[in-house]
Amino acid sequence: MSNARLPSFRFLIGFEAAARLGNYSRAAEELCISQSAVSHQIAQLEQQLGQPLFRRKGRGVELTVAGRLLLDSVGKSLDQIRHGLSRIETYMDDSLVTIVCPAPVASGWLQPRLDGLLQRHPQLCPIVSTDETARYIDELDVDIAITREPLRQTDVLQVPLLADELVAVRAPGPHTGAGLLCLEEDLTSDRTGPFIRQHLGRLRKTAIYDDARLLLDAALRGRGCAVVSRLLADEALGTGRLQLVEGIPPFALGRLWMSRIEGEPRMALVREVFDYLVEQAVPLAKA
Repeated sequence: MSNARLPSFRFLIGFEAAARLGNYSRAAEELCISQSAVSHQIAQLEQQLGQPLFRRKGRGVELTVAGRLLLDSVGKSLDQIRHGLSRIETYMDDSLVTIVCPAPVASGWLQPRLDGLLQRHPQLCPIVSTDETARYIDELDVDIAITREPLRQTDVLQVPLLADELVAVRAPGPHTGAGLLCLEEDLTSDRTGPFIRQHLGRLRKTAIYDDARLLLDAALRGRGCAVVSRLLADEALGTGRLQLVEGIPPFALGRLWMSRIEGEPRMALVREVFDYLVEQAVPLAKA
C-alpha cells in the first residue's frame, strides 16, 4: 500500500480499541464516541483494505487472520506513539530529573542523600533508575548518569565522582555470626576472588548472593562478615549499624563517573542536582 492510500489514523485507533476490547460498544465508550461511529470506521477500513477484519462472536467480535496481522503492526505503532508522548510529557515537566545509577550506589550512597536534595529543592521529583544499559544522555530519557566507566559520548560533561572499594563489614555486637557472606561474582572473579580467599578464606561460607542489596541486608541482620562495596554500605557504616572488620584491608574497585549534557541542560534544576551530588561526593572522591 502506498503512502497515499494509508488508512485514516482515526480508523486505526477505532480498530485497535475494538480488537483489544473485543467489543464495539466498549471501544466506543473508551473513545467517547458512539457505537455506530466505531462500526462505520471499521467498515470504512475494511472497504479500503479489501479484507474483513472482524467476525461476530456472541455479543462481541473476534479478529480474522487479516485483523490479527493488522493489529500486530497497529498495536506496536500506537505503543511507540504513546511512549513518545510520555517522553515529551516528562521532558516538559520541570520537576522531574532522571538519574541513572548502579543499584548498589543508588541504594547505599544516593538514596540517603536525596533527603538533603529534596530539602534544598522541595519541588524536585527525582526519577531514579538502576538500568545500567540506559547510559546515553539525551535530555529525554536520562538527565544524569552515574557509571563505572566514562561514557563514550560527545557533548557531555563528565566528572570523576566517587571512589569505591570492597570492604569487610559486620554488625556490631557479640551476636554477629562468624561466617562469610559474599557475592558469587566477587568470589569467582579472577580480580576479587584471590583477595577474598587470602583475607577471609578461613571463614566458613554462610551465604552467597547474586544481589548486593541482599548481601547488605544479611550483614545488617548479623549473619556474618560480608564483603561489600563501601558505597553500598555507606549509610550503614555512617550510622554505626555496620562496622569495618579490623585487619582486613580494602580492595580498590576504581572510580565512578557522573555525566550530564555539556553546557546548559534543559532546565536549571538538572544542573543544580548535578552540582549537589558533586558536592556530596567530595569527601569520598578524595578517599
